[in-house]
Amino acid sequence: MRSDNPRNNTFRVISFVFIFIFMAFYACSYIAPYSHFAYQQTTSLKVEALALMDKATEPVASHENEIKGLETKIEKAYEYAKGRPKNELSTKQWQILKDPNRNLLGGFIKLWRDKSTLSTHFIQEAKGLVADAFDTISGLESGKIKKGDEK
Repeated sequence: MRSDNPRNNTFRVISFVFIFIFMAFYACSYIAPYSHFAYQQTTSLKVEALALMDKATEPVASHENEIKGLETKIEKAYEYAKGRPKNELSTKQWQILKDPNRNLLGGFIKLWRDKSTLSTHFIQEAKGLVADAFDTISGLESGKIKKGDEK
């Protein structure tokens, strides 16, 4: 049975607004605050990773030190994200990016090691995916509440 009573409609609207505000505050309390270090680290690693990927037309052995260095930096970024409270979403994105069984940076490096060299066309396609993954991580960070903006 439907009620067209204005009081019921007003109550529904007020209830909806209250629930929406509560959910917004609840969601904000479960997201880590913005970290300039995390954002800077992400953008720096993106540039470094894409530059290294361009070298995959050359034998992997000649770039193994660079690859290991990048992997270490990626692992540090992952551990930093993992260590921050309320940062599960960013941590998961780092995990996906570095996973050798996925089709992002970790999988690219694994394939490069398996094949020794990769085609220019493949590298360009893979760079687009990896760049998007880094952009997702930096977008998650830049979308967080910055200190002083909590109001």
